[in-house]
Amino acid sequence: MRSLRLGIVGGFLALSAGCTELAVLDAGTVVTTDKSTVDHAVSFFSGKNCSTVRLEAGRTYCVEDELNPTPAVHCYRTLGEVTCYSRRDPFRNGRGEVGVNDQNFTTPR
Repeated sequence: MRSLRLGIVGGFLALSAGCTELAVLDAGTVVTTDKSTVDHAVSFFSGKNCSTVRLEAGRTYCVEDELNPTPAVHCYRTLGEVTCYSRRDPFRNGRGEVGVNDQNFTTPR
């Protein structure tokens, strides 16, 4: 809510300020909130958390637009627990992966 009020106040100040004052205001807003005054307006009207700072860092403009891929995790039963790895069967011990159950399927003859 604080950033919303700051954005609205910043918007009114931007309308009444000259170019130099607008640049100073925008720089201060970016330093304190990681968003420019335009970012605050876009976030307010879109309902998303958008920032040019994120875009410059190589990420998506809005947090909600970022893809969250599921990590590749392969889990195997070990003595008394389940251990997970980032690749399949790293020790090549031939154990079945937890959650993969194809031993009950019969192949047609």
